Amino acid sequence: MDLIPKPDQVVSAASNVAHKVLYGGVADLRPMPRTLIDDGELREVYHYRPAATTRQVGDPVLLVTPLAAPSTCYDLRRGCSLVQHFVTEGRPTYLVEYGEVSFRNRNLGIEHWVDEVVPTAVREVSAHAGGRPVHVVGWSLGGIFAMLAAADATDLPIASLTVVGSPIDTSLVPIVAPLRPLLQLNPLAGRGAVTRAYQAMGGAPKPLVKWAFQLSSFQKLVTKPLALATHLDDADFLAQIEAVDRFTAGMMAYPGRTFGQLYHRFVKGNVLRTGTFELDDRTIDLARIDVPVLVFGGANDGIAPVPAVKALVPLLSGSPDVRFEIVPGGHLGMLTGRAARDSTWRVLDAWIAEWSTPTEEPSARKPAAKKTAARKSPTKKPAAKKAAAEKTAAKRPAARAQAPSADSIGANPQRRYGSEGSRSLSR
Repeated sequence: MDLIPKPDQVVSAASNVAHKVLYGGVADLRPMPRTLIDDGELREVYHYRPAATTRQVGDPVLLVTPLAAPSTCYDLRRGCSLVQHFVTEGRPTYLVEYGEVSFRNRNLGIEHWVDEVVPTAVREVSAHAGGRPVHVVGWSLGGIFAMLAAADATDLPIASLTVVGSPIDTSLVPIVAPLRPLLQLNPLAGRGAVTRAYQAMGGAPKPLVKWAFQLSSFQKLVTKPLALATHLDDADFLAQIEAVDRFTAGMMAYPGRTFGQLYHRFVKGNVLRTGTFELDDRTIDLARIDVPVLVFGGANDGIAPVPAVKALVPLLSGSPDVRFEIVPGGHLGMLTGRAARDSTWRVLDAWIAEWSTPTEEPSARKPAAKKTAARKSPTKKPAAKKAAAEKTAAKRPAARAQAPSADSIGANPQRRYGSEGSRSLSR
């Protein structure tokens, strides 16, 4: 609120406070309805049921969650949910999550997600959607898992890949960079204090994961009471705070072996900066990804700052189209913050439409007589061109939607989006 609040602000603030006292909050935290279509060890694949007023058409979207984060990252709250946005637009929407991690899962490593969870989810979604290719969207570590799976199994039915806030070069992460010299000190030949601690606990426990996520936004955590006091009249702002608090409270543990691999290879070794990753008896090369890739960097992301994410772009030499976008928000905000509704989501919509196979509507079909006449036309393409087109279609959609102009959403790799205030958003 202003220093001297206006009468309407006072009324709104009183209403919001009363709503929080009587009902526990102002946010609509109801999850979007969904159905389980496949499950396995630490793998649950869900299909979000279509909205009553829309019909789901087109290629499906699979949302890949990161480890330790609840699936509410994609379904934060009504009015600010990427899942709700896709479902409302009529896009077949799916999600893979992992459930609670316990001590018995301590021996599971990264290969479990790269070899089994993500590939199985992609195939199950494609089959459930009638054999259509899948647009895979991964946030944070979910994006890294999706990339490694796509590079390792190039036969997966993937239409495009979107990576949101996935740090590739951890030397460019401000939180990690000052600690790297200390992490390299290894007084007990690989059995340092950190290693002994996560091995004894079977991984990274929930309280530690929650604390680490909060530490990444320490400034916001400190100024949160003041922000709440000055926004008591803004129901949308208060609802977002409530939803983020619920998300943070839902953080889960990391399996022991996976946490060890992340710590030693990603944080200490920074192995992904070269574009290759050793897994079991093979080397996974990100240059083998042969589908279009969209990469998002958050302008205010402290966990995965823009340079750490942008380091991925030159490593994707095998992709037919790589696009990098800078969008407003921090690590979670860039995905499902209030500004994401007019930035990240719009770019994602345009990207998926561009790389989707066309869906023929009944009303758009030509009469049979016209089709026959077209077949009798003397103008035919040379056989060589036809063969080349068929070969291209094996990796790219048969027909692309009209590409956006240089001034449209999703076309400018240097574009930054301005974040509107919550009061302007409510008008």
